Amino acid sequence: MSDDLAHIYYGTRQPVDQARHLQAGPWSARLIDGALHDIRYRDVEVIRAVAFLVRDKDWGTCRPALSGIEVDESENGFRVAYRAQCTNPDGHVLSYALSIDCVGRGALAFSATVTAHDAFLTARCGFCVLHPLEGVAGAPARVEHGDGTRESAAFPALIDPWQPFKDIRSIEHDMPCGLTVRCSFTGDVFEMEDQRNWSDASFKTYSRPLELLWPFTLDAGATMTQTVTLDVEEQALARPDPHVSTQAHLQTLTLDLNERADERIPALGIAIAADEVDAALDHRALLAELSPHQLTLSFDPTAGHGLHELERFATLQRESGIRCVLEYALPGVDAPRAELDALASLVALSGIELTGIVVSPSVHRQSNPPGSVSPPCPALDEVYREARRAFPGLRIGGGMLSYFTELNRKRPPLELVDWTTHATCPIVHAADDRSVMQTLEAIPHITRSCRALIGAQPYSIGPVSIGMRQNPYGSRVMPNPHGERVGNGHLRSAPARAVRRRVAGRLRGRADGRARRHVDAWRVDRSTRTRRRKQRRAPLSDVRCGEGAGWHGGRDAAHMRGRESARNRMCGGARRAGASASHRRQSDRLHTRCAARSAWHHIGRAARGDDRRSVAAKQSRHVTRRVVQAASVCLSDRDVVNERRRRRAPITKARRRANELLKGVGSKPSAAFLILMVYSSHQHST
Repeated sequence: MSDDLAHIYYGTRQPVDQARHLQAGPWSARLIDGALHDIRYRDVEVIRAVAFLVRDKDWGTCRPALSGIEVDESENGFRVAYRAQCTNPDGHVLSYALSIDCVGRGALAFSATVTAHDAFLTARCGFCVLHPLEGVAGAPARVEHGDGTRESAAFPALIDPWQPFKDIRSIEHDMPCGLTVRCSFTGDVFEMEDQRNWSDASFKTYSRPLELLWPFTLDAGATMTQTVTLDVEEQALARPDPHVSTQAHLQTLTLDLNERADERIPALGIAIAADEVDAALDHRALLAELSPHQLTLSFDPTAGHGLHELERFATLQRESGIRCVLEYALPGVDAPRAELDALASLVALSGIELTGIVVSPSVHRQSNPPGSVSPPCPALDEVYREARRAFPGLRIGGGMLSYFTELNRKRPPLELVDWTTHATCPIVHAADDRSVMQTLEAIPHITRSCRALIGAQPYSIGPVSIGMRQNPYGSRVMPNPHGERVGNGHLRSAPARAVRRRVAGRLRGRADGRARRHVDAWRVDRSTRTRRRKQRRAPLSDVRCGEGAGWHGGRDAAHMRGRESARNRMCGGARRAGASASHRRQSDRLHTRCAARSAWHHIGRAARGDDRRSVAAKQSRHVTRRVVQAASVCLSDRDVVNERRRRRAPITKARRRANELLKGVGSKPSAAFLILMVYSSHQHST
């Protein structure tokens, strides 16, 4: 198959991993990239997969480089052996030797011995056993624990938010076909999680309990050995026929388009992130052809989103004519009332017309595994009451901006929301084609479990995306620059964002790379910052930076004049007579970003409370107003050009608007709310 044809079929030019079929008496399986998949006994799937996995600190999979692969097959059984080497993002190396042995009607045995060549940081290193859903969900199970005690229970029928079984030495379950499957483990403490939470079609038994510290470090030179053994017993009265293929049980479905259907196809929408609006506007015809029921617009103040993004959403709404629902990640820095009032002001200023808004605390996008401490978060009752007050008459959605896992663990107050929602993604754990397609098997389990939580309340799932938009289980989404099958990753990594988005919104233009270098070069050294931290700041004085304005105390004025001279030299003398207009505009951008950097720096310190001036910033109305006035000059590239044309009028209007908004805030607004006010005041003035 050509690369172009493969790209059409699979969405990637990465070659498909080839499977090798293995057979030993009643056992059969497929060997793919060192792991055993689709493990069957008399043609009945008893185990979905057994694999040895190494995860990095963000739960990304360290793909092994295999060597010395040996596959021996005979009439009595088969044996697989190989060596593998894994490298984590820090460049540290770990290797393991793995063997798989199967003899006729005996057990299927796996063994792996691991050696860390360096101090290896990992979130998981060990065997993972996947139990299928068909015939297993709700089935009786018997668990032997590490201390020898036994427990009779059952696999959960509805999705369990936590681990259904812990401290597993062995587990066996009965299947409807009359088989009893037993899995035994040695070498570590194993437990099970219900992977239907993440739309995986399996229950997973894995090593190292999540209650223990992760990521953890395997010391250089350390070794460990793990084993997994699979046994199957047949009941004499209900033996499955080994000659009947599962293909014979497939049914043919007939769809009559003239017959009235009992079920209705759910309304379909499209999720659009703030950085995707321009692409959507460039493809208006395609958007009209898709004719979605609604657009779900993602708005995240913690990512620097403000009035500009809402105005772009409003433009998209007007030009598409499609109803819009806003997803709002509540920052949780200030009281919900203040943050939702700020959002309501921005929505009103932007002119966007919403049919609903989904509100969810930003911290709920990060998972809290068992044993971890939940970060501070406002009470959900308060959040949704304030949302209803701030947006009277608007439908309020509750739930999670992440996956069903988080909804299953943190359930919204149903009486305060109009509908419940969560997202789903099929590549949280694996991105191979078969695993992705098998996630469809888990969707009915998710909807059934969610219905058990919310009853008859309206329910939506979205966005449904193959690539992850955010990683609830680590500090980053796995990079995927070549568009390959990467679990826990983007479909394709976006180019790196220029400079820092929180400095002055999104910075655009050719000067971005140069600005980043210069801004970094202008950092004040640590000793100077320490000295200033101990000094009392003099009354506000503005130091002109070209056409922009900076915020600096009296003691900093001379220092800033010296830095301005250095900047002019770095910019190649943009302010010399005869410099081009383009060069002057680039210089203006640099100067304005410097002022923005200073303003945001002090706002952040005030919010964190990490210096003495933060107390004054929180208690003094004068200081708070000064911060707002300073931050109101944080302009984007486009607005810097407008500033040259309009002289200083926009800044004057922005300050006036910021002061008006400040009157209703009180004496202790948070940094997050100040940022929202700055966006509002500046965009309103221009």
